[in-house]
Formats: sequence, C-alpha cells, structure tokens
Amino acid sequence: MRYETVELEIDVSELRIGMHVVRLDRPWEDTDFLLQGFVVQHQDDIDALQAQCRKVVIEGKVKNTEPEISQPPAAGTRQKPRFSIFHGPQEQQDGSNSRQQDKADSAPSNSRKRVTYINKVSVEREIRTASGHYAEAKAFAISIMSGLRVGRTLDLNRAREVVDDCVDSILRNDDALLLLTRLKNKDEYTAEHSLNVCILSAAFGRKLGLLEEEIRTLGLCGLLHDIGKAKVPVELLQKPGPLTPTEHGIMQNHANWGRDMLMALPRVDHAAVDVAYGHHERLDGKGYPRGLVDSQIPYFAKIVAIVDTYDAITSNRAYDRARSSRDALEIIHRFRGVQFDPDLAREFVLLVGIYPPGSIVEMKSGEVAIVIASNRKNRRQPRVMLVRDANKQRPEKYQILDLQKPVLNALGEPFEILREVPDGTYGIVLQRFIDNGLRLDINEASN
Repeated sequence: MRYETVELEIDVSELRIGMHVVRLDRPWEDTDFLLQGFVVQHQDDIDALQAQCRKVVIEGKVKNTEPEISQPPAAGTRQKPRFSIFHGPQEQQDGSNSRQQDKADSAPSNSRKRVTYINKVSVEREIRTASGHYAEAKAFAISIMSGLRVGRTLDLNRAREVVDDCVDSILRNDDALLLLTRLKNKDEYTAEHSLNVCILSAAFGRKLGLLEEEIRTLGLCGLLHDIGKAKVPVELLQKPGPLTPTEHGIMQNHANWGRDMLMALPRVDHAAVDVAYGHHERLDGKGYPRGLVDSQIPYFAKIVAIVDTYDAITSNRAYDRARSSRDALEIIHRFRGVQFDPDLAREFVLLVGIYPPGSIVEMKSGEVAIVIASNRKNRRQPRVMLVRDANKQRPEKYQILDLQKPVLNALGEPFEILREVPDGTYGIVLQRFIDNGLRLDINEASN
C-alpha cells in the first residue's frame, strides 16, 4: 500500500476532526487563528473556521488503493485513483513513532494519566488572595537573588512555602495569578521573571493534567530555574546593548552555576537541578550547556523552556522592549520541533490563548475592556470587564461581560474584540485595577 502527501481544497462544511489545515481562503493575519497550519482537534476549531472562511486547504497522508496495472490504460481513458480518508500528519497516526515514545519516557510516569481541574472560585473572588501571594512571592524572589550575591544560603523550605501558596491559588482559579504575570517592571526583571515562570509553569502543569504534587514541583523548578544568574555580574544582566562573545559565554554559564548551587543544598528536588541545568537545551541539539537532543532533555526542562521564552519575550528587558503575547506565541509555534517540544508548544498556545487574562482589548464598537478570564472553549470570546465606553470615557460602573453569550452593545450588535492594545492605552493601567482588586464600583476604583 503506497502513501502520498497531497493537498485538497474543501468547503468548510466538509471539515472533520483530525484534518490538517494548511491554508485558508484568506490571509492568516486577517483571522483569529494563532497557528498558521494546525490539526483540527475540537469542534470549536471547526466552528471558528466555518465562521471565518468558506474554503480551506487540507493536507494529509493518503493511500492509493488502486491495484497495480500491468498494461497502460486504453487511449482516451483516464484512470481515477481511489483514496482513503484524509488524516493529520503521519506521526500522529503511527503508534510506533519513536519520537513520541522517547518523549513519553522522559515524562513523569504518573503524568501520563491526565487529571482534569476546574476553577473552584471566580477570578473576582480569587484576585485579592492571589495578589497577596504574588506580592509575598515577588519579595521572596528578590531576596533570593540579592541574598545569594552576598553569600547567604537559599532557604529551600521557604521557597516551597511560597510556591505552595501560588499553586493553591492556581488550583482554585488559574486566571487570577495568570493575570498578575502581565504586570511587568524592567528594573526588577530577573526576580519578577523567575516568579512569572513559576506561576506560568504551574498553570501549564495544571493544563497538562499533572498530579498536584507534580505541579508543585514544576512550580519550584520555575522559581529556581535562573538561580545561577546570581553569579552573573549585575552590569552584564542589565547591559542595554548586545553582548560580546565573551559576555555570552559568561551569561550561558548560569546554567552550570545553577546546577552547582542547587546540588549543594540538602534535600533538593532533583527535578529543580535538571531544569536549572537544562532549560536552555534544544530539541535539535543546538542548545547549551550540553547540546542535548529531544529524548535526552528532561520533561520539566522542556516545559520551563517554553514558559521561560514566553515571559522573556513579553517583558521589558534592558536590551529589548516587550512584545505582544501573540508575537511570543507565534515565535514558540514557529520553533516547535526545532527548539521546543511540538506537543507542549501547542498545549501552551492553547493555555495562553489569543487574549490571556490581563490583556487590554478594544472592541469593534469602540469600548475598551480588561480580559479577566479565558474561555477554554472559545479563545476569541473571553470574560472581560468594560472600563471605557465607545467614546473612551469611564462608565458609571465597570461591567463584566462573558463574550461567549449574546450580549449586545449600544448599537444592538454583539460585542466583538477588534485588537489588543498596550497597557496604559486610553489611561487604562492594569496595576491600578489590580491594586483595587478589580472591584466593579467606579467610586471604589482609583483609575
């Protein structure tokens, strides 16, 4: 039986789960899709394609079921091959695929059976508790780096307590702390980055269905992944321009220093050592410090590598300005299979979504809102809090909207997001809303 890779244009009404969509009948950038080419995995994917396109091009492995012909067809006749149903990429069909097996072997044994988590409280209720945990954890992250620079020993028990508080919040409602990771301060980048990687990693672990103890371990790995940077000169960390080859070598050595510092601690989690040592490895073997390839890289290190990249790209750093969440996700998607585990990259894109909590978005009708919770079923329709009317003025009261429901604006049309705008646009500063616990009464809000 012979298999061939072919492309076929079909009407969106013919879409089925498992089909690999490679092109649309319109530019990708004119749609809400983050991934340029993806396998349809949910009915929501089909619904979104049908809402925005009329035809799509799918690709897949097909088998020619025509028996071999010993003589050519008669003149004037046309042989019509018979094909099987379209499937996604062959590696997804073949259970013997060695890359998939190697990846599974590197994952925690208990994580193969996914756990389903649900939010137990609303984001509005959790945000105050989460804000307190975030402030405490940030202060501790700052103390880690400053303390290590003057020779103090890392308080591993306190680190676990801080991570446990964050994980407890994430298990109650993951949107609250994810929203707080949108707050960025360039002057505190190193410590803030470590905390954000902790939170994002734990939320990612929840999305992946890891066991609770695995999520706590993963959060600790995220908090300590860059601990080796305590030995990098501050002037090098804060250098505004490009690094020289020698400076690059010093910076890259933070992975070795992080491993050594953690191994010197009593009762350290081995996973934390693996992540500090291996979060800059790449699937293609071009990472550092050891040049490991796919199956050699620890599972948690693969997770933190994605999270580390995402938070770095979306943060203001000494040598680079923050880029949008969408830009960061597109970069991660582009380097899937080369730098990042492709399945983990896709899962992370689904976790963050097009409009993650904390995004400031402008509606097509002019109103402006803060995204306060993701919609796992439709990433284009999150829950938002309207904080500006169509004239960009403050309303009498802030209003919570679930865009998944048919809520109409002043023109009698459904609210629909036009674009994401930077923090501070139209006088909307996310920090002020966080400080006020996202309370809806305008008389209580300082913004």
